Amino acid sequence: MKALVTGATGFIGSHLTEALIKENFDVYCIVRNPLKLRFLQGLNVRLIQGDCSQKETIEKIDWNFDYVFNLSGITKASHPEEFFQSNYIGTKNLVELVAERNPSIKRFVHVISLAAVGPCKDGFSVTENTEPSPVSDYGKSKLLGERAVIFFKDKIPITIIRPPAVYGPRDIDFLTFFKMIKSGIVFYFVNGVYSMIYVDDLINGIITASKSEKAVGETFFIADSQPYNTHQIVEAISEALGKRPIKIKIPQRIGKFLIGVFQKFDKKSIINSDKLKELAQPCWACNTQKAEQLLGFKTKINLKEGMEWTAKWYRMNQWL
Repeated sequence: MKALVTGATGFIGSHLTEALIKENFDVYCIVRNPLKLRFLQGLNVRLIQGDCSQKETIEKIDWNFDYVFNLSGITKASHPEEFFQSNYIGTKNLVELVAERNPSIKRFVHVISLAAVGPCKDGFSVTENTEPSPVSDYGKSKLLGERAVIFFKDKIPITIIRPPAVYGPRDIDFLTFFKMIKSGIVFYFVNGVYSMIYVDDLINGIITASKSEKAVGETFFIADSQPYNTHQIVEAISEALGKRPIKIKIPQRIGKFLIGVFQKFDKKSIINSDKLKELAQPCWACNTQKAEQLLGFKTKINLKEGMEWTAKWYRMNQWL
């Protein structure tokens, strides 16, 4: 089986690429920058240089793939237009070419984010039937990308995966919080509730959905069945690091000012004004019953184990 992976040089994409190779797929990867291949080094993959947001760079690809896994896009940007160019236009270009050149494809799997739906309200976890209401530019761009894929659901078999916060080895975003806790002080805006998933569990969910006929034309939240609050997450990381940090809650207006100052030095940090729109929300929980019932999917790694393994990888690779 031939599989194409976009976003393969990133955190989740590199883990998916490894897993597909173990499943005996012949894996091809579209890469924007051939110099950023550290997570693909030594893997038996075929590289295709191109940028999905620039359609002319991918038009000449031989689209004879059995599966396409779309994980391309960006999570940080210095301007909203960058989100829409990468997460919407890039997705639109890709799915249009697949539908035109390879209508007999077995599956087009589009992996986005809970941010495309937005936070839960009144304490109730969002479901696949919840009307999307993203609060960030990132989430809005991801929702547009999802809709671009759904437009072709009657022409090619699609499956959409919406993971919540993903953590694990190679993740740069959670590294920020690991470093904060290691320093002895952790800042937060609200004691929120969050769905989470360890990267290996997410990869298992993606592959399971791609092989299931029940997943054709469907959207799934893939996450731990039980959400966690801020203090549980901080506690899990603290235990993994052997630290007992001081917890400081920051009022949003002060946090907005501090982030504005911080962004002057690092315009594409995970700590930014767009991310603050998400961090200020008290509930980011999703309901996983559909994936459990339709796919028989359940996660295997709990928060404590996942954070311990993540911390161990960070130390081994001298990220901490």
